[in-house]
Amino acid sequence: MKKPIVKLFSIAFLTLTLAATTISCSNDDSTPITEEPTPDPTEFKVDRNALTGEITKGHVVLTDGTYKLTGKLIVGAGAKLTIKAGVTIEATQLTAGQFDAVRYIAVAQGGQIFVEGTATNPVIMTAENKKPGSWGGLVICGKAPINKGTTATAEVSELTYGGTETNDNSGSINFLRVEYSGYAYNADKEFNGLSLFGVGKGTTIENVQVHDGSDDGFEFFGGTVNTKNLIVTNFANEVGDDLFDWTEGWSGTNENWYGKRTNGGNRGIEADNNSNNHMATPIANPSIKNLTLIGNNGGGENQAIKLRVGTKAIFENVVISNFGTGFDVEHDESISYVLNGTLKATNVKFDNVTTKSKGKKTDATAADVSAIFTEDTSAKGAGNGTATPTWAMGWTTGL
Repeated sequence: MKKPIVKLFSIAFLTLTLAATTISCSNDDSTPITEEPTPDPTEFKVDRNALTGEITKGHVVLTDGTYKLTGKLIVGAGAKLTIKAGVTIEATQLTAGQFDAVRYIAVAQGGQIFVEGTATNPVIMTAENKKPGSWGGLVICGKAPINKGTTATAEVSELTYGGTETNDNSGSINFLRVEYSGYAYNADKEFNGLSLFGVGKGTTIENVQVHDGSDDGFEFFGGTVNTKNLIVTNFANEVGDDLFDWTEGWSGTNENWYGKRTNGGNRGIEADNNSNNHMATPIANPSIKNLTLIGNNGGGENQAIKLRVGTKAIFENVVISNFGTGFDVEHDESISYVLNGTLKATNVKFDNVTTKSKGKKTDATAADVSAIFTEDTSAKGAGNGTATPTWAMGWTTGL
């Protein structure tokens, strides 16, 4: 009887050994070996409390709420930045003279920005310090033609702009407010609200307000970009510069501009071609349909529209209110454009304007430039004469 028992135990032991071996092998084979992905050091990380740095690739989206801008934010070539409706970007306060940490947003050539605000939920770019000049504003650099050279370096941001791509596309901006911009490095180097350097007409710029900036509201440095529904409001005690400004050969098609200042700021529009070469091409030649400019009949540059150094322009349906001079044309080249009809304004309404037009040749002698305008007392300008345009209601501030 002993022999069979030993045999049974041997069989049982062998069976258990085989089973254990099978389970062990099975477990070893079924357990996957995973490797942790190596973080990409070049990937931009969004930090709501410290929005700064350079987006070098990919698509970054700011979805909702408030983001604190603590330095410069650059959208590099090939990268995209989307800002959803209702987002607020707030520049933190900067210590005086802290030039290396100036807060601003800039889009480099080949980069794109998409501001997706709505009439009921605009995107707001503002500052903790509710005072003009508190931060740098928004800068966009494109590849469209300029007359300063094939390319140039932006006076703020140090980015390259200009080129040969008339239809260059830097993205789209819709329903945006830029507040308290215009930070100044010095008297000659100062940010605007929205600076457009060589921006192409593939870019969309519509429904944008610049409020209480210390330098120009909108400035165009060459390019071909078109715009619609632009507003500049300057009410703060600090003196602002011009409401709108262009130079370096900009030639866009524009509709509905409304500018208003109650402080001692400068001109409604300051328009140049090229101060070093008045005949530099492409010659600045924008068209602006439906324009209202409201001043306070004061300040050192009390002109609604200053046109000089060889610029052309076509204005249609214009209201000018509370300026010492309506149209101030300077230099022989610009005066010649008045005479041949390539610098003109049709359907103009003057309201409390002392001098409707004034001309000065390059040699500083006076010139008759009254041919620049035709009058129409029923002109509505940007929509409602001097009153707030209907299209501006709901998403703007101060109106």
